[in-house]
Amino acid sequence: QVRLVESGGGSVQAGGSLELSCTASGSISSINVMGWYRQQPGKSRELVATIARGGITNYADSVKGRSTVSRGAGNTVNLRLTNLKTEDTATYICHLEYKITKYSPEWLEWGPGTLVTVSS
Repeated sequence: QVRLVESGGGSVQAGGSLELSCTASGSISSINVMGWYRQQPGKSRELVATIARGGITNYADSVKGRSTVSRGAGNTVNLRLTNLKTEDTATYICHLEYKITKYSPEWLEWGPGTLVTVSS
């Protein structure tokens, strides 16, 4: 079983910055994609940023230029957000696409989410 543990959420003023981290543990042979989505009340989950094998990154237009997603040591993904806006307020959810063996199908996993509140 795979578990995702997120950290770094909290309250920040508009214009500020924060960094989120997510660490995956469990039966993981290889990671194809790690990243972050977010969900605001009453809205669908949306992409924030992901990083795939080879370091290929993908960012939502809403955060391009003020966010950086990176892989840390081990099975960790970090997200740094700068120049935060009130509309960035959301629950940020870690995302993982992985395999448990070289020949297994790909599995998806989601973290429980960490709340980020940006105040004006």
